[in-house]
Amino acid sequence: MNSRATSGQGLHRPRFRLHPAQAVALGFAVAVLAGTGLLSLPIAKVGPGGASFAEAVFTATSAVCVTGLTVVDTATFWTPFGQAVILLLIQVGGFGVMTFASVIGLAVVRRMSLRSRVTAASEVRSVGLEDVKGLVVGVVTISLIVEAAVALLLSVRFLVGYGEPVGRAVWLGVFHSVSSFNNAGFALFSDNLMGYAVDPFICLPIAAAVILGGLGFPVIVQLRKHLRSPLLWTMNTRIVLAGTITLLVAGTVYITAVEWSNPATLGPLDWPAKILVGFFQSVQTRTAGFNSIDVGSMDSASLLGMDVLMFIGGGPAGTAGGIKITTFAVLFFILVAEIRGDGVVNVFGKRLSRAVHRQAITLVLLAVFVVTASTAALMLLTDIGLDAVLFETISAFGTVGMSTGITASLPPAGQLILILLMFIGRLGPITFASALALRERPATYELPKERPIIG
Repeated sequence: MNSRATSGQGLHRPRFRLHPAQAVALGFAVAVLAGTGLLSLPIAKVGPGGASFAEAVFTATSAVCVTGLTVVDTATFWTPFGQAVILLLIQVGGFGVMTFASVIGLAVVRRMSLRSRVTAASEVRSVGLEDVKGLVVGVVTISLIVEAAVALLLSVRFLVGYGEPVGRAVWLGVFHSVSSFNNAGFALFSDNLMGYAVDPFICLPIAAAVILGGLGFPVIVQLRKHLRSPLLWTMNTRIVLAGTITLLVAGTVYITAVEWSNPATLGPLDWPAKILVGFFQSVQTRTAGFNSIDVGSMDSASLLGMDVLMFIGGGPAGTAGGIKITTFAVLFFILVAEIRGDGVVNVFGKRLSRAVHRQAITLVLLAVFVVTASTAALMLLTDIGLDAVLFETISAFGTVGMSTGITASLPPAGQLILILLMFIGRLGPITFASALALRERPATYELPKERPIIG
């Protein structure tokens, strides 16, 4: 009797299951390790021998986390095989490892389990579980359509405008299309896109892909269904669209104005080219990371303004990083409500839940802590000034990829800090923190209320 009871208890012992956030974190880690292994192969590197572990793991992390920071020149260090691996890692990172795995599962079994839907929801930040299957399929469909269209435009331009051979033109078009829509910022030119700074047929398609990828897939899906019915748009869609337009315009005006007379950046250009470059660089702060001018030669005021834009980032559930436009908007509306003395926070005719207040404040405080601690650590490890170090730190955390040129010169410990920042930034501070939590701790009681003096 006892043996059967013991056996029965053993059969019904609960199995260990990963929290969806832990599954997402593990999926990204596995993708980084796989990419590191492939990039370490001799066939991936130009010249004899293979890439070092540090070079491979940094590049793999940057690609999977769709960042774009590099310690080696993508155009000359990696072979076509290595560049193809980077492109694959960017695509996997852009889809989201768990979303990508869910798509494969759909193709094989034509259905998704509840647990798979929860995991996919964690990756794409979907509110309800009933629409995850359609959203995941939509992610792939939209990605491929946008990437194919941009790749076609770029390929034709490289072929006709620059006389590239057909194969080379197509490869350049595909690589930069995938890199731009996924907000990765990897380029197949040693100077990134500086050689095409005044070419609107290169810069504008890339900028369009970056903006679309930065909106977030839920916004794109909703716009596809209800483009002509704004009344049906959710609060998330309205905030992302309004915030995107505002930040793009503000960034363009600010960067163009500050750099207008800088002889190392916009100074030598005529006014239409200045506006084009200013707009392009503003778009790249959406966490894309391409650069058409030398970022290291930009004015300190420009770098500070771009720090703010990179920290905010793009829309949620997309390829952009940062704290997200919605988080920044929530804090802004909370500020307005407090100044006006309102008891609740209303946005576009709807009331914000207090849980959203706490989530936004928590995320921003975590992000500020991570960026501040990392910046201080890098300054202790190097003799580099605050402007460049802070820019690099926020660029890594926001998965932007723009650089003042110091990444390759950082010591191994400094590059490790950037790797961790890219990983945390891609997952999101709250997802990363919840992935590390062993279990949820629901409150079983409440303490008496009391408030300190604020301000």
